Amino acid sequence: MASNAQRRDTRDRIVRAAADLLREQGPAAVTTRRVAQEAGLQPPALYRIFQDKDDLLDAAAEHVFAEHVAGKQTTGPSGDPVEDLRAGWNTQISFGLANPYVYGLLLDPARARDTPAQTKGVQVLAERVHRIAAAGRLRVSEERAVNLIRSAGVGTVHTLLTLPPDQSDPHLADAAFDAITRAILVDEPAVATHDPAAVVAAFRTLVPELPHLSKAEAALLDEWLQR
Repeated sequence: MASNAQRRDTRDRIVRAAADLLREQGPAAVTTRRVAQEAGLQPPALYRIFQDKDDLLDAAAEHVFAEHVAGKQTTGPSGDPVEDLRAGWNTQISFGLANPYVYGLLLDPARARDTPAQTKGVQVLAERVHRIAAAGRLRVSEERAVNLIRSAGVGTVHTLLTLPPDQSDPHLADAAFDAITRAILVDEPAVATHDPAAVVAAFRTLVPELPHLSKAEAALLDEWLQR
């Protein structure tokens, strides 16, 4: 009987082989025979670990995206949280354009699920938005900002991938980011007389650190601020 370590090694070999095929040739290339051949295994080895092809495709897409998210986490914050957000946006757009098959699987409504890598990716974005809010630059709630950015990013990648070559727009991603920032940011750190919504967004970032408040009180205050 294979040990846990051997099983993990076998699974890793299979997933890496499937991920390479998925990236380069798409889901149709991820067949049991082809993956087993690339991994140096016999086809039955795949069925001992994965239920079916869909299960293997999900694991392969998660592997590719996890590598992408890990790369994003190696970049530390700069002194400008808005530029950090732009850098993250550019990285995400580039990933989608470079990995259309993976991106398609991750966004397929029939397969949509919160995988560890996707959850971590949203967390990275939320942290960048939080730093903008703490700087007093956010005019909407952090939650709405995150959702707007994600929505715009998905739409931008989908549009760029589906545009005919003669209609390609190399500046579309930059224009989309600028449109989003106009919707969610104020030009300068807000004061109460200029943009109360931005002040509220900034204050919400401080609520967890306020002294003398219980967790329940802090949660209630945060709920009031959202309203």
